[in-house]
Amino acid sequence: MADARRGWWLGLLLVVTVWGAPGRSQKWLEDLDDPEYRRDGSEYSVDIRMPDVSPEKHDTYLCYKVPLDQKEPSYIVGFEPKVEDHAAHHILLYGCEVPGSADKDLWNCGEMSGSTIHPTCQQGAQILYAWAMDAPELKLPKDVGFKIGGNTDVKYLVLQVHYNDVTKFKGGATDESGVGLRVTDTPQKYMAGVYLLGVGAGAIPAHSTANLDTACLYRDEPVLHPFAFRVHAHKLGAVVSGYRVRQDKWTLIGKKSPQRPQMFYPVSDKTLTIKNGDILAARCSYKSDLDHTVRIGATGSDEMCNFYIMYYTTSRRPLEQNMCFRAGFHWEGALQNIPEEADYP
Repeated sequence: MADARRGWWLGLLLVVTVWGAPGRSQKWLEDLDDPEYRRDGSEYSVDIRMPDVSPEKHDTYLCYKVPLDQKEPSYIVGFEPKVEDHAAHHILLYGCEVPGSADKDLWNCGEMSGSTIHPTCQQGAQILYAWAMDAPELKLPKDVGFKIGGNTDVKYLVLQVHYNDVTKFKGGATDESGVGLRVTDTPQKYMAGVYLLGVGAGAIPAHSTANLDTACLYRDEPVLHPFAFRVHAHKLGAVVSGYRVRQDKWTLIGKKSPQRPQMFYPVSDKTLTIKNGDILAARCSYKSDLDHTVRIGATGSDEMCNFYIMYYTTSRRPLEQNMCFRAGFHWEGALQNIPEEADYP
């Protein structure tokens, strides 16, 4: 079965490689019961890379789509960044029901919000993986995987790469940055997912410290078990923190400086769950010594505020809402018992 399934990846001209030596990996993502990882012959590796692109403008976002097998599902159980000469500012891997471009495999997908003519996904966007700032490979816990293809809503994988500085391409250089996937056809006991908290608009005044907040009520029925988190901000970011709020009690999911490698880190409390009626909240704290205001935006000179929650669940259906973006929102005007340490590393 596995040999037959490998064929459709090869048919897409993707490079099937041997998973490398562990090296600097995130082995702390341990098994739900004990720290053992799958290393059997039922897994194989697939590289999804940009097809020798040469972006011409700074802060270009390019997307590349890969159709998936609609007959049988596969399960992603690991990710390895494939970044060439620091060409990429950040990389996102999406699962899409309908990709942003119907007639092109490669397109300019503008900013993350999808406000351009050709967004990353036209329908059914799910973030599967994110990379920035020299983050290492990521291995999921035992029995946990992202289900793709088959009868799922993930009909395509779409690789999005942000090229902040394109100076290196002026002389004709090209880039094949992307993500290596560890894949198995063996059904996994738990389904993995990513919930993204973000700020859609905001500003950091000159010579100031400032906070930008977001929060949403979790309304879905599946119980989520967070096992990792990731933060993202640009040069002014000091710390990004995420919380679950239940009956006005705040429980830390994770907190990290975005100036450290922007990898997925282990959650603070492995017994933490997210249930219907909980509030998910995130805060980005900034410190600016600049002489001008910096706003939330898509370029390297703008700022961002993102908090990713990677979770597993026993549910086989995708969440109705897997993103929470707010603008002009402040915790102090909506929430009680805000922890004082949220602003500090």
